[in-house]
Amino acid sequence: MRTLIKNGTIVTAIDEFVGDVLVEGEKIVSVGEQIDATVDHVVYANGKYILPGGVDQHVHYSFEFKGERVRGFETSNAAVAGGTTTVVEFVNQEQGKGMADTIFEFDKNEVSQKAMVDYSYHAVVCDPVDTTFEEIKNLPNRGISTVKLFMAYKGMPFHSDDEALYKALNAAKEAGVTVMVHAENADVIDILQKKYIAEGKTDPYYHALSRPARVELEATQRVINLAAMAEAPVYIVHVTAKNVMETIRSAKNDGLPVYGETCVQYLMFDENDLAKPNFEGAKYVMSPALRTKADQEALWEAVDNGWLNAISTDHCGFDWKSQKHMGVDDFTNIPNGAPGVENRLGILWTHGVNTGKISRQRFVDLFATTPAKNMGLDHCKGHIGVGMDADIVLYDPNESFIISNENSLHGVDYSSYEGYKQEGKVDKVFLRGKLVVDDGEFVGKKGDGKFITGKPFASCFDNTKADKELKSV
Repeated sequence: MRTLIKNGTIVTAIDEFVGDVLVEGEKIVSVGEQIDATVDHVVYANGKYILPGGVDQHVHYSFEFKGERVRGFETSNAAVAGGTTTVVEFVNQEQGKGMADTIFEFDKNEVSQKAMVDYSYHAVVCDPVDTTFEEIKNLPNRGISTVKLFMAYKGMPFHSDDEALYKALNAAKEAGVTVMVHAENADVIDILQKKYIAEGKTDPYYHALSRPARVELEATQRVINLAAMAEAPVYIVHVTAKNVMETIRSAKNDGLPVYGETCVQYLMFDENDLAKPNFEGAKYVMSPALRTKADQEALWEAVDNGWLNAISTDHCGFDWKSQKHMGVDDFTNIPNGAPGVENRLGILWTHGVNTGKISRQRFVDLFATTPAKNMGLDHCKGHIGVGMDADIVLYDPNESFIISNENSLHGVDYSSYEGYKQEGKVDKVFLRGKLVVDDGEFVGKKGDGKFITGKPFASCFDNTKADKELKSV
């Protein structure tokens, strides 16, 4: 099957031009102007932008909290409908079982027959014993290029102490595996949570007060130092605050291989959303917590300048009425997280590109190209170029609508962006050459998605300078 997409404005991370894209089977075989070829289908993209399918490097389709579980890959059509064609899922290691075995048992039972989006995996350390760290060297052989550790959540199985972090960093650098870290000081959070609950301060707003920016800052500084001592790269996920971003920026300027992302919600919401009446604030309980409008502006500056190199969603689909209300009398019992994978493109386009905060090229880089590099997926994802997977989005900038949960596909009972105006519309999406969204409607099916192997040591990590700096210390 050969498809020619004609006369659209092709946008990459470095370029923009009116042209055509020729697709044969699952791959892009030609990109240029006025391509003349015998094809089965012609799609005219006049007046539309031709974008690479998005890569969301941070989603949760399997997370559990106190017996409650998020919506799974049966709702992954929401990602595709929003222009994201690849997601990377975190799978928590089962106690007494290897990380890769946990992942691929989950893949077999929960994903391979349901996924409507291409996907890869992060391993998550939940059993910090020596055999777990020894397994890291074999993860690339299973197509896993990243491993995550949580510094937060004291008392939970996925909490890791400094010893675990240091061991993981040492093992990962030898294997070419990137360590990703949720950086918050678990002990301080635990103390503050108990303090506020004892004082009868149980509303969602106290979630933010129990997780101030300094608990994120301290943990970020600590793991950067641990990574420097291990001479290993480290990636800080969901950065929320100006001072945390500046710490990452400073480490990079010093030549250390330290990287970070932020998420759409930290660019759009602030701590005041947690104070919404009638328990509406619970919809905005996520960790790390929402910060201030000043932090928002600093994060927009950071993604524009490359100090943070990706914008993810941390998509986590818990219902508000049946699940978030577990914490109606105790904010510590509110499941953390919010849906968002369906809205990433539209929100970033409307509030980033159209406001001048980021260019179209920078948008593509943050939305698709660098996330693919971060995850070792850039051998086939994140770019419109010859030989790449034909993951293509046609975005119509002339359409607009009001976001409503009623029309969302993420499977939960609320939208974080309810009532927000979206400027532009995802018109068509091709997943490896197959049309899965047409005129804004999902037309794919369960099982369309497939596992994509991550390659070791992401290509955006240039460790040469860092190695020289470390060896001179």
